[in-house]
Amino acid sequence: MVNKMLYNWKSWWTAHRNRNYFLFKLGVSVLVVGIAFRLLYGRSLEISPVSDNPFLETTQISTPPVVSVNSQENAHQIALQGPIYTNNSCRFIEEHQNCLKNGRPDTGYLYWRWKPRGCDLPRFDPEKFLDLNRNKSWALIGDSISRNHVQSLLCMLSTVEQGVEVYHDENYKLRRWVFPSHNFTLSVIWSPFLAEAAIFEDMNGVSSSEIELQLDILDKNWTEQYKNWDYMIFSSGKWFVKAAIYYENNTILGCHSCPKLNVTELGIEFAYRTVIRNVFKYIIASKHKGMFFYRTSTPDHFENGEWFSGGVCERKVPAKEGEFKLNELNKILRTVELEEFEKASAKASENGVTLKLFDVNPLSLLRPDGHPGPYRFFQPFAKDKNAKVIIDCLHWCLPGPIDSWNDLLMEMIMNS
Repeated sequence: MVNKMLYNWKSWWTAHRNRNYFLFKLGVSVLVVGIAFRLLYGRSLEISPVSDNPFLETTQISTPPVVSVNSQENAHQIALQGPIYTNNSCRFIEEHQNCLKNGRPDTGYLYWRWKPRGCDLPRFDPEKFLDLNRNKSWALIGDSISRNHVQSLLCMLSTVEQGVEVYHDENYKLRRWVFPSHNFTLSVIWSPFLAEAAIFEDMNGVSSSEIELQLDILDKNWTEQYKNWDYMIFSSGKWFVKAAIYYENNTILGCHSCPKLNVTELGIEFAYRTVIRNVFKYIIASKHKGMFFYRTSTPDHFENGEWFSGGVCERKVPAKEGEFKLNELNKILRTVELEEFEKASAKASENGVTLKLFDVNPLSLLRPDGHPGPYRFFQPFAKDKNAKVIIDCLHWCLPGPIDSWNDLLMEMIMNS
């Protein structure tokens, strides 16, 4: 659905101003009637002051800025609307995504929300989501973007009920939460390739050797629990850029980025296509009666370089249509995802398997303003305003644009 849409922007403020004028007139009328009522019945009424946005009073989030983004007629738009949780109210946000706590000074990015043209996409309703998923279990399976997404979902659900962590492995890469009053279970599974991989990296991501990737063996971190979940969101992509040796039948088949080895260079596309195809085959053959989503890979927004060469993401507002293009890596990943999903979708239907494309790529491409940037770290410029820090233009601030993914997810399960 999403990948067939065109994206643009439209200002929210004209409609907002007209509504405010109507509400003002209505308010005056109600006030007059209220005064008359009090004079007639001689009763006093106490009215407590109510904030337009209650959580603004106790958080670091400021009121919405006036932002204007030019658009064409009948274009998609991003409506200005605040998040349903804050960085103070949600305890599930990891430090690297807690942009406000880390000192990000602007807050405009919090108030944009994706609104497709000709479609009233309701806001994520955490209470309804929990009710729909009573006695159900979900798993998000993939890399650090999946972890980013599960934090967003946990934060939104926590406005209704707090999730209780009931399991984590030694490195907190496999985690599970339960929402007791709904008997709802939510898991995140670290599986960056979705296939078995020996990874030789330290905590800072520095490699001592090429990754050894088994293209024909799926990762047991998720296959061993597969039958226990009712809903699964799979995703992968970014890790395939890393230097790797590819295996099939426990035999070296080729590699990516291994000039020192006497091995055939097969490249990212070959490996990613092979693994995704095997994931889809596994799902379809299982005839599992749950619901499966394949989430498309998300773009980064580095400008004037990459993460290792001075690239930054300093935008304060969403982009206009066409302003950002997918880089070559993201084009490869997206092409593979769309082609392989199309092939698998028909076979899934024949086998009675519900397989859906969770296509967040186009709407995410329009949000260069939603990344941590230098605020991946706490107060990075407190001691030196010119300090050199690692810039993160891939993950998403929380609260932030990734919360809109849950709007789309809710709509997909409601209409399944």
